[in-house]
Amino acid sequence: MNENRILIIGLVWPEPGSSAAGTRMVQLVHLFLSRGYEVIFASAASKSEFSFNLQEIGVSERGITLNDPGFNVFLKEINPGIVLFDRFIMEEQYGWRVLEECPDAMRILDTEDLHCLRNARQQALKKHQPFNEADLFTDMAKREIAAILRCDLSLIISEVEMKILQEQFQINPALIYYLPFLEEALSGKDIRNWKRFEEREGFVFIGNFLHEPNWHTLQVLKTKVWPLIRKKIPAANLHIYGAYATQKVMQLHNEKERFHIHGRAKDARKSISSHRILLAPIQFGAGVKGKFIDAMQVGTPAVTTTVGAEAMTGGMDWNGEIADDLALFSDQAAALYQDKTRWLQAQQNGVLIINERYGKSGFMDAFMTAIKLLSADLTGHRRRNFFGQILQYHTASSTKYMSLWIAEKKRP
Repeated sequence: MNENRILIIGLVWPEPGSSAAGTRMVQLVHLFLSRGYEVIFASAASKSEFSFNLQEIGVSERGITLNDPGFNVFLKEINPGIVLFDRFIMEEQYGWRVLEECPDAMRILDTEDLHCLRNARQQALKKHQPFNEADLFTDMAKREIAAILRCDLSLIISEVEMKILQEQFQINPALIYYLPFLEEALSGKDIRNWKRFEEREGFVFIGNFLHEPNWHTLQVLKTKVWPLIRKKIPAANLHIYGAYATQKVMQLHNEKERFHIHGRAKDARKSISSHRILLAPIQFGAGVKGKFIDAMQVGTPAVTTTVGAEAMTGGMDWNGEIADDLALFSDQAAALYQDKTRWLQAQQNGVLIINERYGKSGFMDAFMTAIKLLSADLTGHRRRNFFGQILQYHTASSTKYMSLWIAEKKRP
């Protein structure tokens, strides 16, 4: 086993220009490379023209196939010391093969966000019911929690989700690790280079439209929020950027309403920096929203909901306004747009959040120390996680034989 070799099994090839998930994955890759690890990234997904060029930064790329015994041969060849699964679905599909061929490899799950939390909130919204904790206990939750238990460590991006896992699902704290976005701290030079209040025009929203919460947020903006803001500031424009804008997204463009759909942004942060306020009336979701990190990095205050800002402030003041009532949301957005003093204070709040909550220097060393300590006592750690062993014994077997059955069906 090569202890300094990590295999990352990606749900997709990362696209940091398209989604926060892509940004997160590239940050993890850079972290392991900076600590001397050899990184191999494998995915069964097709690449797009927007996929990050991992080879350019020294990562080996490997295309793999679902339900293919060739993956076992590949595992034997590289014999990694760590295997990182990109979301629980990848652990379900490949975890049993890793266990079979590389039983001593540390298995890490990067959850990105708790899918069961996001899905439960979405279902509650569809039913026009308030979300409550009982909504969490779904079949999706059973799958996701099982994957967390089968792994040696799961990376959680939100402190709220850390709390949910421990209090609602009774997950042993030794199995989960809080690792937020790893951002460069903002310097005085960065701040001086920002566009000034007077140089910025209009409101902005940005998001990958393959992600259901973003599509839903866009509809809320179009039908409920923007009409109210336009009554208060008739000359203002709303600029919408986002990867994978389908026809149903593009058809919302309306020049008369000053509602502009631009499609994919060549540079998300540059696009956000041209506008005065980021609007994001997010109604459901989970994790931490990359759009707000991008906005703070370029000095753009944001108006969002409680769900939107969840877990981001740690008790600090938000870089803008938070309102769940959409009439109040619109009032706050219009007021912030026109009040330079209030706007500048919101901007400074964002600086503090980035530097104190997401500065990567505060997390990288501690995380790598945790990995080394876990590696030194991996056998004992697994023995203490007996429920994980039970799930490996039963669940891995069922997944294994389903996969073998599919592979057999595919044979000519």
